[in-house]
Amino acid sequence: MASDKPSIYEIHDDRFRFLTVGIAELDELYSACRWAEGPVWLADQNCLVWSDIPNQRLLRYAPDGTVSVFRDNSNFVNGNTRDRQGRLVSCEHGGRRVIRTEPDGTITTIADRYNGKPLNSPNDVVVKSDGSIWFTDPTYGILSDYEGYRADPEQETRNVYRVDGTTGVISVVVDDFLQPNGLAFSPDETRLYVADSAISHDPTAPSIIRVFDVEDGARLTNGRVFCHIDKGLPDGFRVDVAGNVWTSAGDGVHCFSPDGDLLGKILIPQTVANLCFGGPRRNRLFITATRSLYAVYVATSGAQYP
Repeated sequence: MASDKPSIYEIHDDRFRFLTVGIAELDELYSACRWAEGPVWLADQNCLVWSDIPNQRLLRYAPDGTVSVFRDNSNFVNGNTRDRQGRLVSCEHGGRRVIRTEPDGTITTIADRYNGKPLNSPNDVVVKSDGSIWFTDPTYGILSDYEGYRADPEQETRNVYRVDGTTGVISVVVDDFLQPNGLAFSPDETRLYVADSAISHDPTAPSIIRVFDVEDGARLTNGRVFCHIDKGLPDGFRVDVAGNVWTSAGDGVHCFSPDGDLLGKILIPQTVANLCFGGPRRNRLFITATRSLYAVYVATSGAQYP
């Protein structure tokens, strides 16, 4: 018997039917955030950790449905990822820095200055297989006291940075973004995708994800527009094992092929900020959207490690 319930799936290309599970429903797992962000799956702990930025806390979701505080007084942590040793790497608006949580719980600062001046407010971060840390540095965390501490930017541009995993040397890899935001490597790390979300404060700005070729593992070349977001803006996103890009947007999660074709959407009741793949087979898409954490099973797996 057919259901009268509206579908959460919007098909733009038949390929999307093979990336989603038609009978899978959207689960709302938690709904008491102010601005949910930065989900990361901890496979060895079988849980998800995500940020509730204005409430200054990291939360933990376990498969039995329980939600607990992973870290209080988070200093406005936004994006999170893990390095190849399984350590949590985070972007901290309050400290205007990128940090690493060591196995004993201590915090190590990875980057907080460039050319002797404080960073703006690191937003999202990825770690490459060679141990290098790549992150974006827009001004969202210093625009007001809601997601950080109001301050004037001291960097002349809103950059994408790379930190050498061995020497700790920080370098600018792109300096022409309006507001760089989410970023992710292709599965083979030959491409880096970076969102530009400046339309959040400038209605004339483009709502796009750009893509760059990665040269010698450390330089970005041939920057070009990968895709346009037709509802809202791109914030955080992830890539699956086939190289499809699953990105946040104003009306849900948009899925693009490696060639930039819009394949389809998963419609979410709230504005989506970020997402990640998780679960034992990395086939459950966890979605942070305004006040809530959602999840839905898909027919592909995330490419993130570990």
